[in-house]
Amino acid sequence: MTLLLAGDIGGTKTILRLVEQPAAGSMYNLDEATYPSQDFPDLVPIVQKFLTAASEHLGYTPKPEKACFAIAGPVVNNSVKLTNLVWFLDAERLQEELGIAKVSLINDFVAVGYGVLGLRESDLHTLQAGKFQANSPIAVIGAGTGLGQAFLTPSGDSYQVFGTEGGHTDFAPRTELEFQMMKYLLEKHRVDRISVERVVSGMGIVSIYQFLRDKKIASESPEIGELIRTWEQEAGSTEKTVDPGAVIGKAALTKTDPLSEETLQIFVELYGAEAGNMALKLLPYGGLYVAGGIAGKILPLIKEGGFMQSFTNKGRMRTLLEKVPVHIVLNPQVGLIGAAICANRL
Repeated sequence: MTLLLAGDIGGTKTILRLVEQPAAGSMYNLDEATYPSQDFPDLVPIVQKFLTAASEHLGYTPKPEKACFAIAGPVVNNSVKLTNLVWFLDAERLQEELGIAKVSLINDFVAVGYGVLGLRESDLHTLQAGKFQANSPIAVIGAGTGLGQAFLTPSGDSYQVFGTEGGHTDFAPRTELEFQMMKYLLEKHRVDRISVERVVSGMGIVSIYQFLRDKKIASESPEIGELIRTWEQEAGSTEKTVDPGAVIGKAALTKTDPLSEETLQIFVELYGAEAGNMALKLLPYGGLYVAGGIAGKILPLIKEGGFMQSFTNKGRMRTLLEKVPVHIVLNPQVGLIGAAICANRL
């Protein structure tokens, strides 16, 4: 029996989970807690507080043998300086200060890659059954704050996970409207290129909305328009009162704002097109998993068909993409699951 510690570390919150791994069989979750990251000077006091609280719940003092922490930031040589915190984390220091024999730090989207290996059928919504092939690559894409992409290749009786920076590749417009949007974004942001993340992410939803509004391509409701303008006026402020992506997404789901509906239709189509681009490069007959914080929230819009239509619309390559199993990840804790799987492999 092995005791594992898994963590999902972000600028806003830190989620910790204590996991028991039998010699054979599935992992068993013993305890879990969430802490506001900015209330602590470092990860160490959070872990110490968590283990102290867990000992009261369990009736004994847990001593994890291995730990893996998924970090929202670039991990180099098992160390990372967090983007939105003043923390600098190093695996060797954490091992010493926490008394844990093996500690690993991994990028949060690499953790999602490991996490898909531990998902149940109920954690997924299948858009396309395809023709699953064992020992084939697996692709993972996820729009949230940014656009994460990772892939898995067979390794022995399991898979090895590789992170990428695929979200920063060039946005490739396909229609006259998308060419107009790229020109609009180039001029608005005064840049010489537009990445696909600029349109397929939370900020991408807002970019599409602003383009359609400013070019008067779709009509804006006064209520949603006022909220978006409030957010625009708060630009640069540390305290924002409006989440524009959530506002637009909700209005599109409830069909209360034509501009928001048009925005999400374009967003879903662009998301599907980029997922299809990734699938062409990897031919992931082990499955393509759509993770991230957005897909599950707008699932009804994705199920309308625009996503898969764009996914397979690759000319002569359509028949290849129709064989790729495509799943939406519904479990928001897939990264935490992945961190536990990674810890167990140390």
